Amino acid sequence: MIKGLTTVAQVASEEAFTQLADLFRALGFEQGKGWIDATGKGESFLAPLGNLEFVTGRMPSVPSLLVEVTQLDTVHAAVEAWLIAHRRTEDVAASLSVSTLTHWNSRLFTVNLTPELTLGFWESENPLHNRPIAVEGDLSAAGKRFAIVVARWNAVITDRLLQGSLDALHRSGCPRQDIEIIRVPGAWEIPSAARTLAESKRFAAIITLGVLLRGETAHYEAIYNEVARGIGQSQQETGVPHAFGVLTCETLEQALDRAGLKAGNKGFEAAIAAIEMASIQQKLAEVKA
Repeated sequence: MIKGLTTVAQVASEEAFTQLADLFRALGFEQGKGWIDATGKGESFLAPLGNLEFVTGRMPSVPSLLVEVTQLDTVHAAVEAWLIAHRRTEDVAASLSVSTLTHWNSRLFTVNLTPELTLGFWESENPLHNRPIAVEGDLSAAGKRFAIVVARWNAVITDRLLQGSLDALHRSGCPRQDIEIIRVPGAWEIPSAARTLAESKRFAAIITLGVLLRGETAHYEAIYNEVARGIGQSQQETGVPHAFGVLTCETLEQALDRAGLKAGNKGFEAAIAAIEMASIQQKLAEVKA
């Protein structure tokens, strides 16, 4: 039933009101619906998360209005730049504090915007703070077996993709004896080999590597569609993750760029995806059990 929280803060002057609204817009707050009538006006700013805290006894030594942020240092620099543009230099030093560690595992800085209003900006030192609970894969390949299906056609490209995949697996803790490499003639043959490997249930994930160049064949799109469909169908029907590392490029130069020259190595990326999905599958099986 509860939809949101709103706090209302009164400022003393039209100038302060205008400056505050300008600052909040500069910091990226989403603008809500304002209002104006004969007695005054208001500006509304929305945040994706709100908290309401009640205390008894000693009030905490923080401002009554706290804004949680990411990249606190960037926000501090933005607030400082805004203050410099709107106030004298000596006023900036008196109004803005440095970021300091708190006893509640966070960093905090404050800014005095008006005599009535002080804001606190803070960032948790816990990287998991306020993140939604989710099952996520680990990038550890230790204790898992992987199969790599790689096409020989356009070996100048696929060999680079293969080296990228091996690099990712080794870096993630998978020894050579836990990696099986299967070479097939071309991209068309990849789904069949991947399906056979997946059905054996010997591997945590299958990595598929190949390349299709539009200029080499008139039926480029038909081949690509069947290769993609076959790999996807194998994954869905066997339940074994398949990482898609089949490049589809217009030219050889584009393929080389995506195989490690300029645009990263898609073989490396496919292997990382396979490792993460293998971990997720393992965790989901444990939850189910």
